[in-house]
Amino acid sequence: MTTPTEPIAPPTPLERFLATLDIVHREGTHLLWSLQRLFGAGEPDADWVRMLESRPEDAERLEAFVSRFGRMQDTIGDKLLPRWLAALSERPASMIENLRRAERLGVLDSAEAWIAARNLRNRLVHEYQTDPETFAQDLRLAEDAAHLLLRTYDRLREDAHRRLDVAPDRLPPALDVKV
Repeated sequence: MTTPTEPIAPPTPLERFLATLDIVHREGTHLLWSLQRLFGAGEPDADWVRMLESRPEDAERLEAFVSRFGRMQDTIGDKLLPRWLAALSERPASMIENLRRAERLGVLDSAEAWIAARNLRNRLVHEYQTDPETFAQDLRLAEDAAHLLLRTYDRLREDAHRRLDVAPDRLPPALDVKV
């Protein structure tokens, strides 16, 4: 004989946001590691890009960075920002509208910078090494854009504490990027 069980309540918007914030923290930790491994010895230049075919360890570092950069950007834009807005009792909208709302609320410096970073991600993935000069320039831009993603995570984390009144011990750690 089975006993009746109470239905499991779906997660609240705040719980969904916090779970996604934790995922983004893990992604950010990995992105930071890849950022340091790729740019720690100096900025990759066009000659470095040209040599990738003969240096698979550098190609793997590059691939890890590009993958982690894209993954974190996708998770923040597609999941974390809409869930943050829902936790604030706002209605998530299109990505550009969510970005503009995040900018107005002080979580993003610029929705346009985020869109530029998104376009950059697409170039890094789809135009991989077709022009070493341009690709090296895009990598330098990606270093700055990665810091934009990390700052966005830290600002959303801080906003959860300040605006949503989430206790610091319920939040994943900051990524220690200047907010």
